[in-house]
Amino acid sequence: MSGARPEKIGVDPPERARSPAVDSFTSDGLRFDVTEYGASSTDGIPVLLLHGFPQTAASWEPVARRLADAGHRVLVPDQRGYSPGARPAGRRAYRVEELVDDVVALLDAAGGGPAHVVGHDWGAVVGWALAALHPERVRTLTAVSVPHPAAFVKAMVTSRQVALSWYMYAFQLPGVAERVLGRPGGLATAARRAGQSPQRARRDEAALAAKGGLRPAVTGAVNWYRAMPFWEHRGLQLTVSAPTLLVWSDGDVAISRAAVDGTPRWVTGPYRLEVLSGVSHWIPDEVPDRLADLVLEHVAERG
Repeated sequence: MSGARPEKIGVDPPERARSPAVDSFTSDGLRFDVTEYGASSTDGIPVLLLHGFPQTAASWEPVARRLADAGHRVLVPDQRGYSPGARPAGRRAYRVEELVDDVVALLDAAGGGPAHVVGHDWGAVVGWALAALHPERVRTLTAVSVPHPAAFVKAMVTSRQVALSWYMYAFQLPGVAERVLGRPGGLATAARRAGQSPQRARRDEAALAAKGGLRPAVTGAVNWYRAMPFWEHRGLQLTVSAPTLLVWSDGDVAISRAAVDGTPRWVTGPYRLEVLSGVSHWIPDEVPDRLADLVLEHVAERG
């Protein structure tokens, strides 16, 4: 007989380890809804999409499908205040540190590794904070529309950003947002005035109304603004080391170029700014294919 190894009969090759599929997770005793696209495989690093105000995971669908079709596992949560099972009482429960802990809990539920993080609007703020506070959890960061919070705060006192952010002060008044945005058509009207299309504005209002009622959803969403004075890391004056792409549009009525231009100071890793001409604040809705291309390029270069 030769020295060939005997063939093992009846033993299947080991299966490739797979991460658990995620349609919900818990954090701080709260239950969050998640939409997952693509394969739940530990082969690759997942892409995490974080929505902004006043939207839900549904706003990411065109981008998410493009990323999944390219072979990525994509996780899209309804965040704190938006998931009906995650609406704690009180403003302090919506501090950015709490929002970041929610994302960490989601990544733990999805396998525990890092992610390529993409956030729009308030989702970008959470992405910046996650990258600053938990750098080991962020392989790449794509911030859409909103620059680094410290750059934004500085622009509030050095540029017209303070005038563009008037609504943030109005939201601090008890009950005002609920009376204006919590009535049928109110939220959609506000979104249209900010550049959103009528069809998508109605979609976003309907999506929130379907999650336990419009008024409670508005309170949960607006509490993100009301919690800002209680952040432990005021202005989030912390640097980010992850490879970072900031995508901003010159038709944005809420974010000034001054805030964008102050961002590189707060990024110690590779940084790139992409300016989309003639596009409104609602980048994932208005140019989803363009945004998906940018994310795929960024992930391929830095992943």
